[in-house]
Amino acid sequence: MYVLLSFLLICVGLFMLLKPEIFYELTEGWKNRSSGSPSRSYLLSTRFGGVMMLLAGGMGVAVWLLG
Repeated sequence: MYVLLSFLLICVGLFMLLKPEIFYELTEGWKNRSSGSPSRSYLLSTRFGGVMMLLAGGMGVAVWLLG
């Protein structure tokens, strides 16, 4: 079960890292009436979160493979 969650973390992390603009539209864009783009700091923090999720998912897979 945990390995599935690890792969989910990897998938979401990749999505956040590679497509932060789409992630913004899905999570925050609906809150704004104007069609403004996300700030540079939002994109940076979203990519950083994606890297952290990739690391967490990768560690989960590593523990599953070694355990």
